[in-house]
Amino acid sequence: MKKNILILFVCFVYFSAFGGNEQRVGQAGGTQLLINPWARSSGWGLSNSASIRGLEAQFANVAGLAFTNSTELVLSRTNWLSSGGGMSVGNINSFGFSQKVGESGVLAMGIMTLNFGDIDITTVDLPEGGIGSFSPSFSNIGISYAKEFSNSIYGGFTLRVISERISNVSSGGMAFDAGIQYVTGDNDRVKFGVALRNVGPRLMFKGDGLSFRGWVNNDDYTMTLEQRSEGYELPSLLNIGLSYDILPAQFHRITTAATFTSNAFQKDLYRFGFEYSFRDMFMFRSGYVLEPESSLDNSTFLKGPTAGFTIEVPLGGTKFGLDYSYRHSDPFQGSHSFGLRIDL
Repeated sequence: MKKNILILFVCFVYFSAFGGNEQRVGQAGGTQLLINPWARSSGWGLSNSASIRGLEAQFANVAGLAFTNSTELVLSRTNWLSSGGGMSVGNINSFGFSQKVGESGVLAMGIMTLNFGDIDITTVDLPEGGIGSFSPSFSNIGISYAKEFSNSIYGGFTLRVISERISNVSSGGMAFDAGIQYVTGDNDRVKFGVALRNVGPRLMFKGDGLSFRGWVNNDDYTMTLEQRSEGYELPSLLNIGLSYDILPAQFHRITTAATFTSNAFQKDLYRFGFEYSFRDMFMFRSGYVLEPESSLDNSTFLKGPTAGFTIEVPLGGTKFGLDYSYRHSDPFQGSHSFGLRIDL
């Protein structure tokens, strides 16, 4: 037991010391893949990558999907980056379901869409608009499979389709996630997890918005000129997490968690959190995302305190759960997420 904990601690410190690439901040695209669309795990500040369970594990560490007992349905809506007065940068809608297959496998699908509302179309000649509007939209769809390999080892992978679109320019591609969780200790109180996320080929924007008509040959005639956009890489990262149940009692449970996120295109992040649970019916959680100081002031606004709660009611063999979370952000006034969960 002590030897296992020592090994996990050494791994955590090793990756904390050698991960990250501050010089590449801002060079990645597809940053929608860094937004957690789910209400329960975002209350942790995503510090629970080692202990996350069920469908929401598809985002943090897909290995936790293997703990699905039968069927799980989750709906979530996020008021993304509130600016006061009921206004926000956009709204995130997400839906997913997971289904146990066979004795130890689980299949799942999750859909996330990010909408920014209507934006006026402007041109050089009409800078005030008045010629219509367009609605930018980001979305991604993940298909996952996870499996219980033994009583202590769980693993899984996700294939994700990505789409980003405005009126006349779009980009799309695929990304791959993989994760593993290890459970040990008395009553499975110690949990360790590693997840690699957002691995995929370089993507590029295409569309009519990158072309224009210009005069050639001393203004004798016009022709369409098409510009090629520069390719961009996905915001790949590595999550390494550790979780421990301090009070795994029948009616009360206190779980602490920490995750180190090694980012390829921004500074590394340290995530800490805890959760108190009473009879697995009422749960309160809180977290903190820390970005260490360096030569850069900030590389992300997705940091600071987080909090949330869950009310879960069993009805026969079915559980209904309501989730809420708040995420601090600077600038803006944070993000609020609301979720509905059904376990069949």
